[in-house]
Amino acid sequence: MKQYISETIGTFAMIFCGCGAMTINEVSGGAISHVGIAATWGLIVMAMIYAFGEISGAHFNPAVTIGFAFAKKFPWNKVPLYIIAQTFGAILAVFLLWFLFPESQFLGETTPAEGFPAHKAAILEFLLTFFLMVVIINVSTGSKEIGTMAAIAVGGVILMEAMFAGPMTKASMNPVRSIAPALFTGNFQYLWLYITAPILGAITAVSSCKLVKDDKCC
Repeated sequence: MKQYISETIGTFAMIFCGCGAMTINEVSGGAISHVGIAATWGLIVMAMIYAFGEISGAHFNPAVTIGFAFAKKFPWNKVPLYIIAQTFGAILAVFLLWFLFPESQFLGETTPAEGFPAHKAAILEFLLTFFLMVVIINVSTGSKEIGTMAAIAVGGVILMEAMFAGPMTKASMNPVRSIAPALFTGNFQYLWLYITAPILGAITAVSSCKLVKDDKCC
């Protein structure tokens, strides 16, 4: 039970701060800035890995949980409960943002940039999650992201990817991070790509890791 509570709290904190930065940037007319938003995502992930890495592994992302299970580092029978915990935490976070900032139209939702085709956004999200999972699988201990190396490496790659890809896809890399805002904005048009691309990216990352570093991924 402690693992599921940790995943709920960690995902809640990540979504509340990350989507919160995007929401406050929206309603304040750009006070946070793109760089500030990217830094917020990276720093909150880093902090939550320090906080909960030793308890739940600090997945906070169904794609990461599925990736660990595919790598045989995490039991498949725990995957549904982890995803439920992550989803609950994400929805609760966006609900509070909706309550606090009713004037927001987007609540940190993920949609491709205007003029950027959905199939290209899917490819970009696939690659972003691929890079993220490659880092995670190589710095984790079993299915747990713990310690200074994991926190800095994972937080750093999220900050970097949000920095350069955020303007095009919002750099989701996480199905529940996209699902939660969509439930409140009603914009489900592109949700399919934000669910499928990260999961496929994480699985592909594990497969590639097995090719070059078998002892680390199996």
